[in-house]
Amino acid sequence: MIAFGILTLTPDSEISYLTEIAKSAKTFEIECFQFIPSQINPHTQRVYGKKFDLKSNQWVDDEFPIPSILYDRCFYGDDEHSKQCLPIVSWLKSRNDITFLGYGLPNKLELYESLKDTVLAPYLPPTQAVSGSDIIFKELETKEKIIIKPINGSQGHGIFYIKKNDKTFHVKTEKQKQIISRIFPNKVKLLKWLKPLITSKQYLLQPYLELFNQELQPFDIRILLQKNEQGKWGERGRGIRIGSTGGILSNLSAGGTATTFTEWLAAIPPKAADYICSELDYILGKLPQLLEDQFLPLFEIGIDIGIAKNGSIWILDLNSKPGRKVVLQTSPELKETLYHAPLFYAKHLYGTDKHERKSIYEKTLSH
Repeated sequence: MIAFGILTLTPDSEISYLTEIAKSAKTFEIECFQFIPSQINPHTQRVYGKKFDLKSNQWVDDEFPIPSILYDRCFYGDDEHSKQCLPIVSWLKSRNDITFLGYGLPNKLELYESLKDTVLAPYLPPTQAVSGSDIIFKELETKEKIIIKPINGSQGHGIFYIKKNDKTFHVKTEKQKQIISRIFPNKVKLLKWLKPLITSKQYLLQPYLELFNQELQPFDIRILLQKNEQGKWGERGRGIRIGSTGGILSNLSAGGTATTFTEWLAAIPPKAADYICSELDYILGKLPQLLEDQFLPLFEIGIDIGIAKNGSIWILDLNSKPGRKVVLQTSPELKETLYHAPLFYAKHLYGTDKHERKSIYEKTLSH
């Protein structure tokens, strides 16, 4: 049996997804384990985690050696536990006797830097690091509306829309599915609010793109790519995420809803639909290889594509640990395919020369 381990930061993270994977594992001759990186004993290099028991069909506490193939589903925050687990995962990724399904991507700023000189450059919103408040005010003078977001953010957390009016500044964000809006009467007041924010973590700045529909709801296209049992990239599904009217996020975690791509496409003019499909095919045909040319091997990529009011198409975000909500809500028939995909790929990796897949590449190891 192949020992297949799933890394999470909390025992209940994505538990229904992980359990469905584990239930199917027997037919692949795979044994499933789940553990938190900090549960590895540094002296014995054994793990105190959970093993999926096929008789009772549930996870049971167990002690076991570190599995030879790992699926990393750790989502790091700024907390102490995340900081403790990050170097442990980096150490696991550096080992030649352990293979990860995917080795992850760097932060949003490094991703932009790696793609800005490729054929996909026209689809990338101009992006720069927020090294100080001066950059924000300089951009507001020329653009009037900007977005700032954490370089390591996910699920839309910590994204701010800032607009310069004649004398005032309008700031908008979304928190706990609520739109929070605030007017600052002058630059001094905005600066007082801004300084602690941009010194607490690293932010990037982009122009605000008009990515909303006729109902003024922000929307984007979420596409899920995964490797199959032969290690070849393929699309699993795509759907449309729609946010709240007047909001800035379309993420389902921020209260957005999902609709099928086919349904959305049928509602727009045929010429525009053909153009969008052609552009998406081009992006999807180039992106996985471009990423794997510069970074360590991947297993899956979540791609968020925005379409502006003027018809321009933008790559908004790339995620090496994507969720499956949008695809499952819009194409529930793919449920089994998504549960089996990590197992098919793990089986493929088990039969290949794992050392060819990677070399130590510090830029991605910490992500």
